[in-house]
This record gives sequence, C-alpha cells and structure tokens, in this order.
Amino acid sequence: MDDRYRELAKKWLDGTITPDEQAEFAAWYNAGQDSPVNIPSDFAKDEDELRERILNKINREIKNDGKSSKIIPIWLRVAAAILVVGFGFMPLCFYLKHQSVNQRALTRQKPLLKNDISPGGNKAILTLANGQKINLSDVKNGVLASQGQTVLKKDKDGRIIYEKPAGKTVDSASIYNTITIPKGGQFQLVLSDGSKVWLNSASSITFPAVFSKTERKVTITGEAYFEVAKNKHLPFRVVAGTQTVEVLGTHFNINAYADEPEMRTTLIEGSVKVSAGNESAILKPSQQSSISGPGKIRVNTVDTDDILAWTTGNFQFEKAEIPLIMRQASRWYNVDIKYDGEVPQRRFTGSISRNVNLSELLNMLRYTGIHFKIEGKTIVVTS
Repeated sequence: MDDRYRELAKKWLDGTITPDEQAEFAAWYNAGQDSPVNIPSDFAKDEDELRERILNKINREIKNDGKSSKIIPIWLRVAAAILVVGFGFMPLCFYLKHQSVNQRALTRQKPLLKNDISPGGNKAILTLANGQKINLSDVKNGVLASQGQTVLKKDKDGRIIYEKPAGKTVDSASIYNTITIPKGGQFQLVLSDGSKVWLNSASSITFPAVFSKTERKVTITGEAYFEVAKNKHLPFRVVAGTQTVEVLGTHFNINAYADEPEMRTTLIEGSVKVSAGNESAILKPSQQSSISGPGKIRVNTVDTDDILAWTTGNFQFEKAEIPLIMRQASRWYNVDIKYDGEVPQRRFTGSISRNVNLSELLNMLRYTGIHFKIEGKTIVVTS
C-alpha cells in the first residue's frame, strides 16, 4: 500500500479525515486490498498506546452508532481490519457490533473456505431424574414436565425455567436433573430460586428441581456464567472439578473445561469464596482465580469483558495464544483441531461475532500469518 493510504489511515485515527477521504479509503478497502495498513512509528510511542488509540476510536464509533438500527457505517468495517505494523509487532484489531443485522452486510466479503462450517446455536439435552431425556432444541414452548410440585417450562426466549409454587412446601429437593450442552451448543437456565445460568458449549450442569432449606448447590463441567439470586440465609455453591465456589448472591463466570490448563473463576460483582483442597481465596469484582492441578490458588485482575464475551455472542481475545483460540473454535463449531508442524507461537488481540461461519473467524486470524484448511470436521493449522 502506498503512502496515500497510510496517510488516510492516520487521519482516520486522529479524527481529521474528511468525508471525501473516507470514501476514498473505503473504496480502497472494499476493492479487495489485503495489504496491511502501516502506521508510522512516530504516531505512537509503543504497542500499547497504539492499540489503545485504535480500540478507543472503534468503541466510540460503535457507541455513537448504537443509537441507530441501521447497518454499521463503513468506517467500522475499515477499522475492523487495520493491521498495525511498524514496531515489529502485528496486533489485529477486529471489532464488530452485536449482530442484530445481516452479518454479510457488516463484514468484508472474502471467499469462504471449502466445506465451510456454520456457527453453533441453542442446543441442549435435559436428563430428568427418572432418566427421561428431552431435546430442548426441538420441544415447543410451555410446560415440559412436573417434578413434585415444581413445574419445568420452556419460555418464549428459549430458556428453561423451574417454578415452584409460592408459599407452599415443595417435595422436589431430592430430584436432580442434568442439562448437557453439546459442542456447537449453548443454553440458558433459570433455577427454582430465580438464579440465572448461561451454559457454554461442551458444558453441563446438575441441579435439584428445587433447592433444599439448608443450601443451594449445583455441579458443572465446562463453562457457565451465573447471576445468583440474593439470599443471605442460604448460600449458593458451585462445584466444578476440584474447586467449590460459594456465594450469597452475585455474578461470576467459571471456566472448568478438562482440556484447559487451569480452572478459572471470574467475579463480575459482589464477592465469592473459591476453595480447592486446603486453599481458599475471596475474590473482589474484576478478579480471577486460577487453579492448575493441586497447586496454589492464584488471583489476578482481568478484563471481564473478555471473559463474558461468549455470553453476548462474541469471541473476544486479548493477547491470546492460538491454541486457546482454537479450543474455543473447536467447541463452538464442533470441529477437531490438528496442527501441521509446530504450534504457532503468536498472540492475538481481537473480537468477532460468534454468529459468523468458521471461515470468517479463520480469515481474521490469517492476518497473523497463520494458515488453515478444513478437512471434513477437522481444522488443520499451519504456520
């Protein structure tokens, strides 16, 4: 790309670009230009400053455009593919608004990979205490089953809700059910106390039809986000692998996939107590605990937007290693991952909707110099 388009890229970032220049830059971008936009090294003192300028610019335009239901203006699409080169690093900033409009109209048209794979969706299997299995993707809205005096319903939003009669004694505390989410699935659940649970792909939750009078306790595998109904007299406990998370009423996310190197609990609001073996830690909002094997609990401050992106329909990464991204892709698109040669040692920063086909996610990642091919239900990664 010549100096003219580097100049336009810089003007877009500092807000001095004119409407005519915007049209010129857009025409170049939509013409199929794959060359990176090189920002002069004197435009920012380091990588962090440059990345912050780009992200702040995109976020401001997304916020301003959020007042309208129209398609995202072309300048968010241009910004979505700015590849910064100049300090010897290649951070890719790829930000898209939530997909309430046609995805094809929002992203640059690229040829799809052969045998492209569609994204996941609402899929789950409910196993009742008596062994009966219900495919929650197929059943109609309304009452699905009665357990004791607890009624199980599917609401108009596709969530599963357990309702107990107000002011009555229920006899369902010993009745345990399990919801299992396959690869390529996700689901939402409202427990009998009103607590809300979002379940990610390849996850499960086991819970009573109604909680006992002494505790609220569930067991999960995989990943789940909780918004726990407040009850200072009745603790809420989540068992995930070797750890137990205890709360009275708060919002938090647990990632406990067996193929991840660590179990991670991230607190959004309130407080939680994380216990594993003889170790325990109290988390504050925006803190995350990490547990690997029988080791010590580590606590760090994190960006909760990255952690919760999946609950709002997005992939979002901050300096993420390629294997981590591929594991998420494997679960959501129900594919296997294979590496042809050494695992690429690169890190990636960016965000994209989970509603896109697999090829669009891979096209985004290829700007880092990594290549892919789809063989049936397997992604082959090459550096």
